[in-house]
Amino acid sequence: MTDTIAEHADETLHKGEPLVQMEDVGKSYGAIRALKGINLTVNAGDVTCVLGDNGAGKSTLIKIISGLHAHNDGVMRVDGKPVTFGSPRDALAHGIATVYQDLAVVALMEVWRNFFLGSEMSGSKMPLSSLKIKDMKRIADEELRKMGIVVKDINQPIGTLSGGQRQCVAIARAVYFGARVLILDEPTAALGVKQSGVVLKYTAAARDAGLGVVFITHNPHHAYMVGDHFIILKLGQAVLDKKRDDVALDELTRQMAGGDELTELTHELQR
Repeated sequence: MTDTIAEHADETLHKGEPLVQMEDVGKSYGAIRALKGINLTVNAGDVTCVLGDNGAGKSTLIKIISGLHAHNDGVMRVDGKPVTFGSPRDALAHGIATVYQDLAVVALMEVWRNFFLGSEMSGSKMPLSSLKIKDMKRIADEELRKMGIVVKDINQPIGTLSGGQRQCVAIARAVYFGARVLILDEPTAALGVKQSGVVLKYTAAARDAGLGVVFITHNPHHAYMVGDHFIILKLGQAVLDKKRDDVALDELTRQMAGGDELTELTHELQR
């Protein structure tokens, strides 16, 4: 499975090569400070897990990297060059693709149409030229099968697939269209154990193919299964920033649960 995904990865990428770097990045909305002093590096062939509760700043971080919002402070670099994205298309042009929690799919549309949604193949550049429907069906089916995703019918509405399958279709689509950095926004939040396992498997496959993956989650157990680097956000700031070899699952879970604040609260309640 990993080898087939790797066929579409940029051959110039090398494991450990920094793709996206954030240095003291901050974001304010008026008087509200959403992010402050964020330092983050997304390397090729690594999964960077960003954890935190609601309101921690995870969504703001995603919006900055994916081009929805521009940062106010600090520097963001892509391939070593400072950038400020003006739109998600700018981010896509730099090989950064985002798979959001609610997915960018149309439930009633066929699987193949969702695979090419917004990037349809046509006979020419003329606005009313006919679409290459047979080619799109064939390519979508081939690419999904290469990732080990087999749907009963490429013409079935994507809404009939499980949540895990829809996530995997979105990942396959991003890889096919040349993503070098893949941002996954809470991909397992609404899934059961089995479906979460499917998504984690393809997350690891994308990493092994050389992509830089940003895995946004509030679940330390899922993060620890695939992560190489962990950052925990709280009120817009990083309270933990460690590589896998430097942090155990117990510590990651404790920090997510409140860390020292939880310990202090426990002592107070015991008294």
